This record gives sequence, structure tokens and C-alpha cells, in this order.
Amino acid sequence: MKAIVIGAGFAGLAAALRLCKAGLEVTVIEQLDQPGGKAIGWEGVPTGPTVLTLPEIPRQILGAFGQDLPGLKPVSPLTRYVWPDGRVFAPELELEATLAQLSAQEARDYRRLLLEARTLYEGARDTFIFGPPPTSARLLQYGLREGLKAHPLQPLSALVASGPYLTPFFLRFATYLGANPYWAPAVLHNIAWVELGLGVFHLPGGMRALALRLYELARGQGVGFVFGQKVRRLQRLPGRVGALETEAGWHSADLYVSAADRHFTLDWLGLPQPAYALGVSGFAVLIRLSEAVPLGHHLYFSADYRAEWNQIAAGRWPQDPTLYLHTDGEAAFLLVNAPSLPLEGGRTPGPTESQAYAQHLLGQLAVRHPLPIATWRALSPLDYSRTAYRGALYGRAPHGLLGALRPGWAVAGLRNLAQVGGTVHPGGGVPLALLSGWNGAGWLLERRSRLKGGPL
Repeated sequence: MKAIVIGAGFAGLAAALRLCKAGLEVTVIEQLDQPGGKAIGWEGVPTGPTVLTLPEIPRQILGAFGQDLPGLKPVSPLTRYVWPDGRVFAPELELEATLAQLSAQEARDYRRLLLEARTLYEGARDTFIFGPPPTSARLLQYGLREGLKAHPLQPLSALVASGPYLTPFFLRFATYLGANPYWAPAVLHNIAWVELGLGVFHLPGGMRALALRLYELARGQGVGFVFGQKVRRLQRLPGRVGALETEAGWHSADLYVSAADRHFTLDWLGLPQPAYALGVSGFAVLIRLSEAVPLGHHLYFSADYRAEWNQIAAGRWPQDPTLYLHTDGEAAFLLVNAPSLPLEGGRTPGPTESQAYAQHLLGQLAVRHPLPIATWRALSPLDYSRTAYRGALYGRAPHGLLGALRPGWAVAGLRNLAQVGGTVHPGGGVPLALLSGWNGAGWLLERRSRLKGGPL
């Protein structure tokens, strides 16, 4: 049997490995000229993921082929947070060292909210992360067992309210799924436990090294790769995909996995786009340095976090945004939250506006964290829209109880197609994209076997 995987990012690589392990002849079609998606970056500077959480996920995938992930080390402090008044907070892996940086009331609030995040994560992990897309029955079971603990009627902003410093600190974790933290449900507080409780890890060479490791493993297993071919459409036949058309011609297979943005898949199938709000995008500045600086993760809060998000909600690039900075040797990655497209007034920003905003961000960075900048490149929501629909990095906005549910792996009842990646179950980010690709491909294999009445 033959399978085609669309996209050579983390989800696509994981899906290809799962299909290959099942004995299928697998071809991966990628519009870029190399594997890894956003992890590959520009001149060694990442354009997206920089650190790893939940390292057991890539370890399990590699372990299925007798390989490991050497050199992975925990990062402590996790991130250095700085407020406009000069207050600095750098959470450590060791809880008491973290609490020692806080006032007595802040320490009590931090303990309480960390325990709350752990409760939410452990209650949700089997249903919403490591299991398949939940059915109505599974959702009912979760609701009866954990529903009240998830504070279904409470917004995240009310749950984590804990003073001028810790409130924005805990709110920002919801942005990891593309949420406006002031519109996010309380259950998204579980994300804080993944980082603060389970830890953040650094891999030599960063996420690019992990992507290339998976790529080389896939090639060694016999997976074929076709680069530089953009998908034009998927031929939709009754109940199945018949073939796939790229700029170079047609390709056919028995099974198809799309690891592209779900909205692109719908477009290729000729299906309408869903009428829901999209999550936020990002605006990045990729920086090459004239001299090496230490590995570091820094976050500089804006003077008014709520006002910043009000500007984003209105479709404007915030003028005093919270800055996230990752440095590693001669590379630096600067990122701020930004609205998905179109912006206020229905417009799409051009190169001149993007360059001007990037220079504005670099000016703010120079005041807070001077760097020996040699060259830089702007990456706007329009640039992100090449791989993310309208630049929305995680697809649907996870606002409200229903918004927090990710779409499943099935598409329009097509029995030989699975949709995986950061815009569907279980969500975005490197580990969840890997999990989506691996488990989504496994779901497709099981579905095919069940429909055929026996094993593949």
C-alpha cells in the first residue's frame, strides 16, 4: 500500500514514520525546499519553536526505531521575566528557589495556582492530549469526573488573578495555543503545569536538530521526500480522496495524511471554511549577532498587558508589546503577539509597514536588552500565512469551552484521509504536533483496517 503525507514539519515527519513502520510505501510532499517547517529558520535563526516540553513524546517516537534523544538537558531558570519597573522573576526547576523570589502573598498564590494547573493538566491529559479526539461519550465522562474542577463558568483571567506581577505571568501561557488570554477559558491554565511543573528542555542544535534527526530517520526507513512542490488540490471522490495535484502533476496513493494547516486542506478539497474566530498570529524578528551570547529565554512585559491585548483584538499591531527573546550563540529570535489577517480595516500590511514595525520592536529591545546585531529579517503574519491560514499559528481561537476543543483527525467523512498537526487535536507546539502526526496516522491505519475487515 502507498501513502502520501503533505508537509515535512514535525507532524508530517511523525506521521510518515508511523505509516512506514506499518509497512506502507510513504512519500512526503513539501512545498519548502527542506524539512522541518518553522524549526529550520533563516541562517541558523529559528522562526518558531526554540525549546522542548514533554520530551517523552519524541523519545517514544525515536524509541520505536531503537533510537534515543541524547544531549537533552533541563533548562533552569526556565525563562527570565522582566516588568517595566525592573522587577525580575526567574522560575527555577526547584520550587523553593522559585518561591524565594516572591513576597509571602505571591508565594502563596504561586503555590495555589501551580497546584491548580497540575490538577487541570492531570484531569485533562488522557482525554485531550494523549488519547484520540474525544467522542461525545468521552467528553461526558470527563465532564462528570473533572468538569467542575475545570471551572467551566470561569474565565482564565479570573482564575489566575493574583496581583500586578503574577497575573500576566500566568495569563501568558494561554497564548501558547493562540488564545487572547482575557477571552480564554480557565481550563487552559493547565498549560502552565507543562512548563513550570514538568520542565523545559534544551537540545543541542535546537528544534532544527530534532527535525533533521527525524528526517534522516525517515529517509533511512525508506520514506521518500519530494521538496519544492506546492499542493493545488485534493481530488474528492465519494467517501475518499482519489489523487493529489501539485504544481508538477498528479500523485495517487491508498492513504493520505495532511500535516498542513487544516484550513488549507479544506480549500484543496473544495470545502467551505468554518465560520469561527481564528487565534492570534505572531510578528518575529530573526537576528544574526556579530558575537556569541549565552543561551537564554527572556520575556519583557508591556506596561499594560490588557491594553496590549485590546489592540490585538482590534486588529492592530501593539505599540508597546510584550517581547519574547531567545538567544543562543550568534542567533536571536524576537517574537511578539499579533492579530491574524486581515488587520483593522480589512487591510493586509505590506513590506514597508512590516520593516517599520520590526525596527520599532528592535528599538524597544535595545532599551531593555541590548544585543550586538549584525543583520536581521522581519517575519510578519503575512509571512506566517504561507504555512498558517491567515497567519493564525494554531487555527481556531481557543476561546470558551467549545473553542478549546481542537478539531479531530477526520475530514468530511473521507475514509482514507487524516488531518494532523497544530491546528487539530491535540494542539500546537512541537510535542503536540508530533503526537498528532504519530497518533493521527495510527488512527488512519486502524480505520482502514476496520473498514477492510482485517489488518493491513
